[in-house]
Amino acid sequence: MYLGKVIGSVVATKKDDSMQGRKLLMVRPMLIDPDNTSRFKPGVNTIVAVDTVGAGEGELVMFAQGSSARQAAGLRSVPADAAIVGIVDTVAIQGANTYSA
Repeated sequence: MYLGKVIGSVVATKKDDSMQGRKLLMVRPMLIDPDNTSRFKPGVNTIVAVDTVGAGEGELVMFAQGSSARQAAGLRSVPADAAIVGIVDTVAIQGANTYSA
């Protein structure tokens, strides 16, 4: 699993039938800042992920990619490469609070 920030949404009116009714969100992976390990910095890529937990823009989420993404409830037959599987409340690294919702 990875951590990412929801930065937007995707609307696709024409898509595979198994994707009907699924919420798609744009996720920017977050990395630990090597200059300051008590904070995150955004990665350079952006991922479209199927939302399985009701996440919203601006939230820090946990997401899975590849075959692991299809292990989320109801996604076994969905052609998805990424799925949001959790909304993060807090992150602590080496005892230091790095993120709080």
